Amino acid sequence: MSDEQAVDLGEALAHLRARAPTPLAIIDVDEVLGLFVQGFDRWLRGRGHELRMTSFRLFGNVFAVDAEAPADKADAQALFQLYFAEGCGRMAVAPGAVEALARVAERAAVVILTNAPEASRRLRGDWLERQGLPYPLIVNGGAKGPVIRALADAAGGPAAFVDDLLPNLDSAAEHAPQVARFQLVADPALRALAPASPSHPRVEDWAELEPRLAAALSS
Repeated sequence: MSDEQAVDLGEALAHLRARAPTPLAIIDVDEVLGLFVQGFDRWLRGRGHELRMTSFRLFGNVFAVDAEAPADKADAQALFQLYFAEGCGRMAVAPGAVEALARVAERAAVVILTNAPEASRRLRGDWLERQGLPYPLIVNGGAKGPVIRALADAAGGPAAFVDDLLPNLDSAAEHAPQVARFQLVADPALRALAPASPSHPRVEDWAELEPRLAAALSS
Protein backbone atom coordinates (compact mmCIF):
# COMPACT_ATOMS: atom_id res chain seq x y z
CA MET A 1 0.00 0.00 0.00
CA SER A 2 1.47 3.36 -0.99
CA ASP A 3 2.17 6.05 1.58
CA GLU A 4 0.08 8.41 -0.55
CA GLN A 5 -3.04 6.27 -0.16
CA ALA A 6 -3.20 5.61 3.58
CA VAL A 7 -3.40 9.06 5.16
CA ASP A 8 -4.52 10.55 8.42
CA LEU A 9 -7.07 13.34 8.53
CA GLY A 10 -4.41 16.04 8.83
CA GLU A 11 -2.69 14.88 5.66
CA ALA A 12 -5.96 14.72 3.76
CA LEU A 13 -6.89 18.23 4.86
CA ALA A 14 -3.50 19.62 3.80
CA HIS A 15 -3.82 17.94 0.40
CA LEU A 16 -7.29 19.38 -0.14
CA ARG A 17 -6.28 22.87 0.96
CA ALA A 18 -3.48 22.77 -1.60
CA ARG A 19 -6.07 22.07 -4.33
CA ALA A 20 -8.78 24.38 -3.01
CA PRO A 21 -11.24 25.31 -4.20
CA THR A 22 -12.12 21.93 -5.63
CA PRO A 23 -15.21 19.74 -5.76
CA LEU A 24 -14.97 16.80 -3.39
CA ALA A 25 -16.48 13.30 -3.39
CA ILE A 26 -16.29 11.45 -0.05
CA ILE A 27 -16.94 7.74 -0.56
CA ASP A 28 -17.52 4.88 1.88
CA VAL A 29 -16.07 1.40 1.23
CA ASP A 30 -18.34 -1.39 2.49
CA GLU A 31 -21.44 -1.89 0.35
CA VAL A 32 -20.51 1.20 -1.68
CA LEU A 33 -17.20 0.32 -3.32
CA GLY A 34 -17.06 -3.30 -2.18
CA LEU A 35 -19.52 -6.14 -1.59
CA PHE A 36 -18.78 -6.48 2.12
CA VAL A 37 -21.53 -8.86 3.18
CA GLN A 38 -20.70 -11.37 0.45
CA GLY A 39 -17.01 -11.22 1.35
CA PHE A 40 -17.66 -11.58 5.07
CA ASP A 41 -19.93 -14.56 4.46
CA ARG A 42 -17.30 -16.35 2.34
CA TRP A 43 -14.70 -15.76 5.04
CA LEU A 44 -17.04 -16.97 7.80
CA ARG A 45 -17.78 -20.20 5.93
CA GLY A 46 -14.10 -21.06 6.10
CA ARG A 47 -14.40 -20.87 9.87
CA GLY A 48 -17.56 -22.89 10.43
CA HIS A 49 -19.96 -19.91 10.40
CA GLU A 50 -22.21 -18.16 7.92
CA LEU A 51 -24.33 -15.06 7.47
CA ARG A 52 -28.10 -15.40 7.21
CA MET A 53 -29.24 -11.93 6.25
CA THR A 54 -32.87 -11.88 7.32
CA SER A 55 -32.58 -8.28 8.55
CA PHE A 56 -30.34 -5.29 8.00
CA ARG A 57 -28.03 -5.97 10.90
CA LEU A 58 -24.83 -7.91 11.26
CA PHE A 59 -24.22 -9.51 14.62
CA GLY A 60 -27.67 -11.05 14.98
CA ASN A 61 -27.24 -12.73 11.60
CA VAL A 62 -23.97 -14.64 12.25
CA PHE A 63 -24.62 -18.35 12.77
CA ALA A 64 -22.48 -21.39 13.27
CA VAL A 65 -23.13 -23.68 10.33
CA ASP A 66 -26.14 -25.93 11.09
CA ALA A 67 -27.01 -23.91 14.22
CA GLU A 68 -30.56 -22.72 14.73
CA ALA A 69 -29.71 -19.77 17.01
CA PRO A 70 -27.34 -16.95 16.11
CA ALA A 71 -23.88 -16.80 17.60
CA ASP A 72 -23.45 -14.85 20.81
CA LYS A 73 -22.87 -11.16 20.09
CA ALA A 74 -19.40 -11.30 21.65
CA ASP A 75 -18.42 -14.22 19.43
CA ALA A 76 -19.82 -12.50 16.34
CA GLN A 77 -17.96 -9.31 17.18
CA ALA A 78 -14.72 -11.25 17.61
CA LEU A 79 -15.18 -12.81 14.17
CA PHE A 80 -15.92 -9.36 12.73
CA GLN A 81 -12.68 -7.95 14.17
CA LEU A 82 -10.69 -10.92 12.90
CA TYR A 83 -12.17 -10.54 9.43
CA PHE A 84 -10.91 -6.98 9.21
CA ALA A 85 -7.48 -8.06 10.43
CA GLU A 86 -7.03 -10.90 7.94
CA GLY A 87 -9.83 -11.22 5.39
CA CYS A 88 -11.24 -7.86 4.30
CA GLY A 89 -8.85 -7.60 1.35
CA ARG A 90 -10.67 -10.30 -0.61
CA MET A 91 -14.16 -8.94 -1.22
CA ALA A 92 -15.50 -8.26 -4.71
CA VAL A 93 -15.72 -4.72 -6.03
CA ALA A 94 -19.18 -3.21 -6.56
CA PRO A 95 -20.22 -3.33 -10.23
CA GLY A 96 -19.36 -0.14 -12.07
CA ALA A 97 -17.68 1.53 -9.11
CA VAL A 98 -14.13 1.70 -10.47
CA GLU A 99 -15.04 3.17 -13.84
CA ALA A 100 -17.61 5.61 -12.48
CA LEU A 101 -15.35 6.93 -9.74
CA ALA A 102 -12.47 7.37 -12.19
CA ARG A 103 -14.69 9.64 -14.25
CA VAL A 104 -15.74 11.57 -11.14
CA ALA A 105 -12.06 11.97 -10.21
CA GLU A 106 -11.40 13.74 -13.52
CA ARG A 107 -13.30 16.74 -12.21
CA ALA A 108 -13.18 16.39 -8.40
CA ALA A 109 -10.99 15.32 -5.52
CA VAL A 110 -11.91 11.90 -4.12
CA VAL A 111 -11.39 10.75 -0.53
CA ILE A 112 -12.28 7.29 0.78
CA LEU A 113 -13.74 7.43 4.30
CA THR A 114 -14.30 4.09 6.02
CA ASN A 115 -15.37 3.21 9.54
CA ALA A 116 -13.32 0.08 10.22
CA PRO A 117 -10.98 -1.33 12.84
CA GLU A 118 -7.49 0.14 12.62
CA ALA A 119 -6.16 -3.37 11.94
CA SER A 120 -7.80 -3.20 8.50
CA ARG A 121 -5.75 -0.24 7.28
CA ARG A 122 -3.16 -2.11 5.22
CA LEU A 123 -5.50 -4.79 3.84
CA ARG A 124 -8.10 -2.15 2.97
CA GLY A 125 -5.55 0.08 1.28
CA ASP A 126 -4.09 -2.84 -0.67
CA TRP A 127 -7.58 -3.86 -1.79
CA LEU A 128 -8.33 -0.35 -3.06
CA GLU A 129 -5.12 -0.25 -5.06
CA ARG A 130 -5.69 -3.66 -6.61
CA GLN A 131 -9.17 -2.63 -7.72
CA GLY A 132 -7.90 0.54 -9.38
CA LEU A 133 -9.17 2.88 -6.65
CA PRO A 134 -5.99 4.82 -5.80
CA TYR A 135 -7.58 7.53 -3.68
CA PRO A 136 -6.58 8.77 -0.21
CA LEU A 137 -7.96 6.46 2.48
CA ILE A 138 -9.03 7.64 5.93
CA VAL A 139 -9.79 4.91 8.47
CA ASN A 140 -12.24 6.46 10.91
CA GLY A 141 -13.99 5.40 14.10
CA GLY A 142 -17.24 6.86 15.35
CA ALA A 143 -19.35 9.59 13.79
CA LYS A 144 -18.43 10.55 10.25
CA GLY A 145 -20.08 13.97 10.26
CA PRO A 146 -17.23 15.96 11.87
CA VAL A 147 -14.70 14.42 9.47
CA ILE A 148 -16.92 15.17 6.48
CA ARG A 149 -17.32 18.78 7.61
CA ALA A 150 -13.56 19.22 7.98
CA LEU A 151 -12.88 17.68 4.55
CA ALA A 152 -15.55 19.77 2.84
CA ASP A 153 -14.32 22.97 4.48
CA ALA A 154 -10.76 22.24 3.38
CA ALA A 155 -11.80 21.56 -0.22
CA GLY A 156 -13.80 24.77 -0.38
CA GLY A 157 -16.06 23.63 -3.23
CA PRO A 158 -19.22 21.62 -3.66
CA ALA A 159 -19.02 18.26 -1.90
CA ALA A 160 -20.94 14.98 -1.84
CA PHE A 161 -20.90 11.98 0.48
CA VAL A 162 -21.95 8.40 -0.32
CA ASP A 163 -22.63 5.74 2.34
CA ASP A 164 -24.88 2.74 2.86
CA LEU A 165 -25.77 3.39 6.51
CA LEU A 166 -28.36 5.93 7.63
CA PRO A 167 -26.53 6.82 10.90
CA ASN A 168 -23.51 7.95 8.88
CA LEU A 169 -25.69 9.93 6.50
CA ASP A 170 -27.58 11.44 9.45
CA SER A 171 -24.26 12.44 11.00
CA ALA A 172 -23.23 14.14 7.77
CA ALA A 173 -26.54 15.99 7.64
CA GLU A 174 -26.07 17.21 11.20
CA HIS A 175 -22.48 18.37 10.92
CA ALA A 176 -22.16 19.26 7.22
CA PRO A 177 -25.63 20.03 5.84
CA GLN A 178 -24.12 21.74 2.80
CA VAL A 179 -22.71 18.40 1.59
CA ALA A 180 -24.93 16.43 -0.79
CA ARG A 181 -25.72 12.93 0.50
CA PHE A 182 -26.57 9.70 -1.29
CA GLN A 183 -27.39 6.26 0.08
CA LEU A 184 -26.08 3.32 -1.94
CA VAL A 185 -26.31 -0.34 -0.89
CA ALA A 186 -24.43 -2.20 -3.61
CA ASP A 187 -25.58 -5.75 -2.85
CA PRO A 188 -29.13 -6.11 -4.28
CA ALA A 189 -30.18 -8.70 -1.69
CA LEU A 190 -28.99 -6.51 1.17
CA ARG A 191 -30.50 -3.42 -0.43
CA ALA A 192 -33.94 -4.97 -0.13
CA LEU A 193 -33.47 -5.13 3.65
CA ALA A 194 -31.89 -1.70 4.14
CA PRO A 195 -33.94 1.09 5.70
CA ALA A 196 -34.25 4.30 3.72
CA SER A 197 -34.89 7.90 4.70
CA PRO A 198 -36.47 10.79 2.80
CA SER A 199 -33.60 12.90 4.13
CA HIS A 200 -31.04 11.11 1.94
CA PRO A 201 -31.60 10.33 -1.75
CA ARG A 202 -31.19 6.62 -2.40
CA VAL A 203 -29.67 5.23 -5.59
CA GLU A 204 -29.68 1.65 -6.83
CA ASP A 205 -26.20 1.35 -8.29
CA TRP A 206 -23.19 3.24 -9.62
CA ALA A 207 -24.83 3.77 -13.01
CA GLU A 208 -27.49 5.84 -11.25
CA LEU A 209 -25.10 7.39 -8.74
CA GLU A 210 -22.53 8.76 -11.20
CA PRO A 211 -24.74 11.43 -12.86
CA ARG A 212 -26.18 12.37 -9.46
CA LEU A 213 -22.66 12.92 -8.14
CA ALA A 214 -21.67 14.88 -11.23
CA ALA A 215 -24.65 17.19 -10.80
CA ALA A 216 -24.00 17.70 -7.08
CA LEU A 217 -20.32 18.44 -7.63
CA SER A 218 -20.97 20.99 -10.36
CA SER A 219 -23.53 23.00 -8.39
